[in-house]
Amino acid sequence: MPVFHAPSPHATERGAVALEHLCRQVEGFRTRPLVGEDFEAVERELHAQFIAAEREVLGELLERLDIDAPAVEVDQRRCHRVLRSPESYTTAVGPVRVSRTLYRHGRERAVVPMELRAGIVEGHWTPLAARQASHMVAEMTPAHAHTMLRELGNMTPSKSSLDRLPKAVSAHWEAGRERFEASLREVSVVPDEAVTVAVSLDGVMVPMKDASRGRTGEGRARGPGAYREAGCATLSFFDAEGGRLDTVAMGRMPEAKKATLKTTVAAELDAALGKRPDLEVVTVADGARDNWRFLDALAPQATAVVDFFHAAEQLKSGLDACYGDNDPKGRAQFEKLRHVLRDAPEGVEKVIRALSYQRTKYPRRKRIGEVLRYFRHNRHRMRYAQAKAGHLPIGSGVVEAACKTLVSQRLKCSGMRWRHDGGQAILTLRALVRSERFDPAWTMLAQTYRQEVTVADNIVPFPHKHAA
Repeated sequence: MPVFHAPSPHATERGAVALEHLCRQVEGFRTRPLVGEDFEAVERELHAQFIAAEREVLGELLERLDIDAPAVEVDQRRCHRVLRSPESYTTAVGPVRVSRTLYRHGRERAVVPMELRAGIVEGHWTPLAARQASHMVAEMTPAHAHTMLRELGNMTPSKSSLDRLPKAVSAHWEAGRERFEASLREVSVVPDEAVTVAVSLDGVMVPMKDASRGRTGEGRARGPGAYREAGCATLSFFDAEGGRLDTVAMGRMPEAKKATLKTTVAAELDAALGKRPDLEVVTVADGARDNWRFLDALAPQATAVVDFFHAAEQLKSGLDACYGDNDPKGRAQFEKLRHVLRDAPEGVEKVIRALSYQRTKYPRRKRIGEVLRYFRHNRHRMRYAQAKAGHLPIGSGVVEAACKTLVSQRLKCSGMRWRHDGGQAILTLRALVRSERFDPAWTMLAQTYRQEVTVADNIVPFPHKHAA
C-alpha cells in the first residue's frame, strides 16, 4: 500500500485556516456599509479573498498527493528518493507553492510523484490551468491572453509561458495523434438528420520564419520569411433540405502534397460512412488539380462539384479578355452566363459553346483559351442545376471559412512569422475547438500526463533529512 508523506501541521491546516479566514472576510462584507464605496473595488476585493482561499486549499490538496518513501515504482522503474523541496505551480487561480518529494532512476531526470498523480502539465501547470490557457492562446496571441487573464484577476502566467504551453501540449498530442484522432472519431456522432456528407480541401498561404531557400513540396518558391501553403479540410453533414448540420475542421501546416491532412480526411470519411453507409458523398473544391486527384481517388462514386464561385470567377476572367475589364456588354454577358451555368440543365455545355464562339472571334487572346480549357476539363464537376435539385452543396464556402478561421485570423496577424511546430500547435487546438472536439480531446490528452506511482517493496528506509 502506498505510503504518503505526512504533511507538516502547517500544510494540513493551510486550507482550513484559509477557509476560516474567508468566512470571516465574507461576513465582514455582508455587514459592511457600502454607501459611498466604489462597488467595482468591492467586487475586486471580494474576488481576491476567494481566490486566495482557493489557492491555499489547492496547495493542501497537492501536498496530499505527495509520497515520501525510500523508493517508488514508476512505469516499472524503481526510483530512489533524492530530496524534498518547494516548487511553484500555476493553477487556474494563480501560483501555488508546495513542498514535494523528488525521486530518480540512475542518471535519468528526476520524477515527482505528486506531479504524476495530479497530472501536472509540462512541469508546472495544473490540468485546469493548462486547459484554460491552451484554449485561450488558441484564440488569441499570448500577449492578448496575458492581458485578458490579468484583467480577469485569476492566474497571471507570463507571456513566454503562454507561448511555450501550446507548443509543448501539441508535441504531446502529435506523439499520439493517430491514436487520439481515432478515439475522437469513435465517439463522434453523425447527426440523425444527415443525408449528405461533403468533403472539401483547400489551402491558404502562411508567413514562415527561417524558411530555407529552394522549392516547397507544393512547388512554390521560398526563402527567409517566405509564405508557404497550409492545408485545410472539412467534413460537413447536410440534411435533406441542404442545411448544414455539423462540420469537422482540419488544418495542417505546410507539408509536401498535404500528406498528413489527406490521410486524416480519408480516415474521417471512412469513420462517418462506417456509422452511416447510407450517406451520399459530395466532394467540393476549387479547380486545383492536386485537390481533385486526391478527392477523386478518395470517393470515386461521389458527386464531384467544382466550387461555383471559383467557376464564376473563371467565367468573368474569360469574358473580360473578350470585352475588356468593366465593359457594360461584358458585365451583362457575364450575368447572363453565370445564371445559365448555375441554373440551366447542361448549363456548363452552354457556357462552353459561348466561350468557344468568343475564342473564334479573338483567337490571339490566350486567356479565353485557358478559361475554355478549364471548363472543358471540369465539365463533369459543374452540373450545378442537378446538384441544387438534390439539395447538394455547390460551393466550398465551408472550407474557405475554415481557412479563414483556422489560419488567417490567428496566423496572419501583422508581423507574424511561424515555424512549423508553433503554427501546428495553434492549428491543432483551433481545429479541435471549431469541431466541438476540444472537451474529449483534452480529456484524453490530460490522461497522458498522469501516471500510477507505487511504493517499492523490500526497501529498508535510512534516516532522511528533509530539505528546508
